[in-house]
Amino acid sequence: MAGPDPVDVRLLSVVAEMGRAAVPEIAGRLGMDVRDVAARLAALSTTGLPLIVGVECDAQGIRNAVAAAQQWAAQNMASGPYQVSGPGSGGHQVQHSGPYPQPSGGYPVPTGGYPAPAYGGPSGQRFVPPGPPPSSFPQQPTQQDPMNVWGPPGSASWARGDQQRPGQPAPQPVRTGKVGSKLDVEGLEGERITIMLVEVVDPADFLFTAAGYELQDGERAVVVHTELTNRGTIPFASLPDLYLELVTKDGATVSKAPVSLSSRPPHRIGVPSGETAGGHTVYVLPESTELTAVRWTPRPGDDQRTLTWDITDL
Repeated sequence: MAGPDPVDVRLLSVVAEMGRAAVPEIAGRLGMDVRDVAARLAALSTTGLPLIVGVECDAQGIRNAVAAAQQWAAQNMASGPYQVSGPGSGGHQVQHSGPYPQPSGGYPVPTGGYPAPAYGGPSGQRFVPPGPPPSSFPQQPTQQDPMNVWGPPGSASWARGDQQRPGQPAPQPVRTGKVGSKLDVEGLEGERITIMLVEVVDPADFLFTAAGYELQDGERAVVVHTELTNRGTIPFASLPDLYLELVTKDGATVSKAPVSLSSRPPHRIGVPSGETAGGHTVYVLPESTELTAVRWTPRPGDDQRTLTWDITDL
């Protein structure tokens, strides 16, 4: 029999330590992608382990969004059937959208009491119509326009509920700055956030060693202080510095180290609407590496939401 997956073992250890937590918080503790953690937890919950993966939501908000989608579908049945991606209410087979590993088995099932469940985020299922709605779509005075709820068909707005008025070009936001600059960006779920690069301490060897860590010969530590302000009504549920990187002179990137300093508190998961939260990110890199920028992105490869601060003048 194959042994347990080491990543699953780490994941279960964190879940057992936390007892009850949101999936983004667990992912932040492990430095993993939220979708990967959710898929692994869902798969592990089917192996007989005392683990429950749940979902929390604004029930009325979800009902309103579903009702708007159903109304749109009913009024457009004449143009052809619509499709629903993801599992429905019948006996559909569930397929993951990515190559998430499944648990390899070999987990003993305890006979005692069950620990508190780990609650995950939404599964990402979304309503996808076959094409854009006809221009003659009737407006109901007492109900919200589905296009305002779900956005252009086939886009990520169908899950987020953001919108852009036709005929109005989107303003080009500032994506670059220097230390002390505040840069605005929209999050993956439509959050309106502002990120400020407060300070870059380079080198920060004294802070690193004072916290009880040890640098190897030829290494140095760097500490970056950032603040995230949530200017919108949608809570920012991720770790603010999950993909905060240093950029070197040759274009390479340095990811954050899995350590935190008591004298420079780290970021915490989530920033509620209308609040500002700060934190410090630690990096360990070769002593000779020349840095040029600090770069933030909500996920790897998302160039449209990437923010960059020039630090060559430090």
